[in-house]
Amino acid sequence: MNELERDIEESRARLDQTIDRIQGRLNASSLVDEMLGSARRTPLNSVYDGALEAVRRNPVPVLLIAAGVGWLMHRMSQEATRRRTEVQAERVPVLNTGAARAYDPDRPTTKPTAVPANDIVDTTHV
Repeated sequence: MNELERDIEESRARLDQTIDRIQGRLNASSLVDEMLGSARRTPLNSVYDGALEAVRRNPVPVLLIAAGVGWLMHRMSQEATRRRTEVQAERVPVLNTGAARAYDPDRPTTKPTAVPANDIVDTTHV
């Protein structure tokens, strides 16, 4: 039993080390450094280094700006989808007859109700 417990503890220790390495790679400056890594080999090296240094000094504002830009892009895509749906809906012909407006597929079919004779208006002699 001691050997099994020891194996479990070793597995936990390895898992903890793996989690620590993943967390170290997922901080803001590491992500930006990884994204800009290939760009740092260009003639604009000083611009990228300056941007990277600004991100390292101010990670929270940079993340807030990135979140705002992401939210803006998401809203713009929602708006574009809504507009496409509206345009497609305008192309569909709509029947504006009373029967079409009164139809409800969820209601059982019933016979139309008769109009009482005293409610009928004679418009032929007007």
